[in-house]
Amino acid sequence: MNENKRKYTVGVDFGTLSGRAVLVDVNDGREVSTAVHPYRHGVIDRRLPDSDVELEPDWALQDPNDYLEVFKKAVPALLAESGVDPADVIGIGIDFTACTMLPTTVDGTPLCFLDRWRDNPHAWVKLWKHHAAQPEANRLNETARAFGYDFLDRYGGKISSEWFFPKAWQILDEAPQLYEAAGRLIEAADWVVWRLTGQEKRCAPLAGYKAIWSREIGFPPNGFFRALDPRLQNIVDEKMSRQLYDLGEKAGGLTEEAAAWTGLKAGTAVAVANIDAHVSVPAATVTEPGQMTIVLGTSNCHMVLGTEEQIVPGMCGYVADGILPGFYGYEAGQSCVGDHFAWFVENCVPAAYQLEAAERGMDIHELLEEKASRLVPGENGLLALDWWNGNRSILVDVDLTGMMLGMTLATRPEEIYRALVEATAYGTRLIIDTFNRHGVPVSEIVGTGGLPERNQLLMQIYADVTGLPITIPVTSQTPAVGAAMHGAVAAGRRAGGYDTIFEASRQMSHLRDDRYEPIVENQAIYEVLYQEYVRLHDYFGRGANDVMKRLKEIRYRARRHPQAGVMPAAEVGA
Repeated sequence: MNENKRKYTVGVDFGTLSGRAVLVDVNDGREVSTAVHPYRHGVIDRRLPDSDVELEPDWALQDPNDYLEVFKKAVPALLAESGVDPADVIGIGIDFTACTMLPTTVDGTPLCFLDRWRDNPHAWVKLWKHHAAQPEANRLNETARAFGYDFLDRYGGKISSEWFFPKAWQILDEAPQLYEAAGRLIEAADWVVWRLTGQEKRCAPLAGYKAIWSREIGFPPNGFFRALDPRLQNIVDEKMSRQLYDLGEKAGGLTEEAAAWTGLKAGTAVAVANIDAHVSVPAATVTEPGQMTIVLGTSNCHMVLGTEEQIVPGMCGYVADGILPGFYGYEAGQSCVGDHFAWFVENCVPAAYQLEAAERGMDIHELLEEKASRLVPGENGLLALDWWNGNRSILVDVDLTGMMLGMTLATRPEEIYRALVEATAYGTRLIIDTFNRHGVPVSEIVGTGGLPERNQLLMQIYADVTGLPITIPVTSQTPAVGAAMHGAVAAGRRAGGYDTIFEASRQMSHLRDDRYEPIVENQAIYEVLYQEYVRLHDYFGRGANDVMKRLKEIRYRARRHPQAGVMPAAEVGA
């Protein structure tokens, strides 16, 4: 293909702390340029920007203007670095963390942009890891069970506090006037596509995984929402939309305003939004059942394709055509992985280790990985539960907390670090075992995300603990490349793209030659440790001992009413 005849697409991956854009050659998936724009406000979890309003525990917000700045800064940087003619860019796709949602006016203006609501926390974006809607999630699940609704079966038995309706209900519970003022409640993924095209076109799989929608039934009936709260009865028709669109569809063309932001041509095809983890699947070459795609980053997301509908306890959900057309897309996840290691580095690593890393010109994570890799499995004598940010799968319980067992006065930082890595591997193994037991087979892993690129020890431990080989895509930007692939499908073959995501995946995704194979002697030791993990998992996670939840309640009361001191023992857990 002549260089001046090549066509390109842009993929924009909206993560937890930044937006990453890539310019991709449609012919072979070559990444021509990459740009990252950190969000100015990052995760808002202590105080609203430019405000004295402090947030309570378990809140996690964002500023929607940070998302627009990604289009204004990162996309023009791609064109400047590459020298590609904007006329040769045929499409743009986006992916987003989910459920990340916000209230807007009917024309899409975020309420936090308005002076009247700017100091109200509920006017801002509720990030995926906003867990303050747990009371609403609990009541939703109780109501669904009491009235016999079977949609919980599609989501492992529970709707998470991270999902759309608990977050929407929290707004209604705590800020009813703001809820009334919200003309729309919308996923941030759908909102940015709205900003690009001027058209509100919501993604069907986003609604399926995060808002209790199914292709066969649609949303739950209004009677269910009325049973939750009479004021919620018409939430779908008044604040959302029943008109949904499939992955790869063209949501519209870039408006003149969005073209000016990005430097692209007005009318450039914009794909329907996608979920960050899910869009990685075709970018990881996975287009058939049996392979599990894991996005390993701040959290883990595990995705498997299936040809039959199966009920798998504790998964995040399954949706027909939810990841790729023609398959049921199954998803599970772990809420804390990279965040897990970052917490340890920021709070628990002694100054001597920091000094050694600096003297050797190493990142502190690299130093800990090096030291931890010298240990053989079981040598640290430690076992951890990976619940520093709650448990997503298979218990679906954000009130669970982390635990480390076996520490002594001789325990060293690298031993703790390795135990934290191992804990996340055990959590993944439990998810895989659960899928296998319930008719969704997993025989191989494709590891994507930031961690496979940075931490070889972690990947080998995952192979040893799961007993499965792990391959890695050539690209380290699988979500952004996957988004770009969907941009190529939205543009279509006539514009130089593709008519299906399967065609795009065959041409634009590739695996590295190397892979991680399980080490037999390590597997034997990890099998023993994994069984111990399962015992602790069930003891603390299934109600035998709810001490984690009691401790959270004590902390909550102490913070809300410090003058009252610790509650009497008789009240704990009441």
